[in-house]
Amino acid sequence: MTGRPALPPTPANADEPTVFVVDDDASVRDALSNLFRSVGLRTEAFGSAHEFLRHKPPDVPSCLILDIRLPRLSGLDFQAELAKADVHIPIIFMTGHGDIPMTVRAMKAGAVDFLTKPFRDQDMLDAVTTAIERDRNRRDEAKTLANLRGAFATLSTRERQIMTLVTAGLMNKQVAAEIGVAEITVKIHRGHIMRKMAAKSLPDLVRMAQILRIGPGSGEPQT
Repeated sequence: MTGRPALPPTPANADEPTVFVVDDDASVRDALSNLFRSVGLRTEAFGSAHEFLRHKPPDVPSCLILDIRLPRLSGLDFQAELAKADVHIPIIFMTGHGDIPMTVRAMKAGAVDFLTKPFRDQDMLDAVTTAIERDRNRRDEAKTLANLRGAFATLSTRERQIMTLVTAGLMNKQVAAEIGVAEITVKIHRGHIMRKMAAKSLPDLVRMAQILRIGPGSGEPQT
């Protein structure tokens, strides 16, 4: 890395991934900002964890480059605080003073990588690529789950009951016997369920039930 002044911020757009850098050394912040912007990554840099916390990050795939030794709040303690606050941004740690226990603690807490200074630019870029892809997948999964929960919420109590039984493997006549209705009633409700859930087939509906974690004895998605 070089200590040249950081390039001007890259303009943001709605889907552009962002790399956040938190380090109390301005030369490190500038060098990393230049590195990421040189490959087209939007970058925002901060001198401390508290400065980062005062900032509202854009709602886009992102990752956090975090120095282990920071003023007031260490990188590892900041990682723990983010976890408590249910903030799931992938973290890449960097340090000039790393040791095995520190590395193990960081990785067990979910860090993507732990780089010891000085590190190769390519090693950092590879770690960032992995971290952003992980965050993008997490966001896609969260969006899918939110959409399924929204669709499931439109089902009536009876439809939820029937969906639970159907996706557990019961045939229409078995569902009808289980809940005490006519088989044709089950078929009608089942059609409504497929439409409301936008399921293309029974296997598709079963997959949705698995994502929602509903099953016999539970008519509501589990958290």
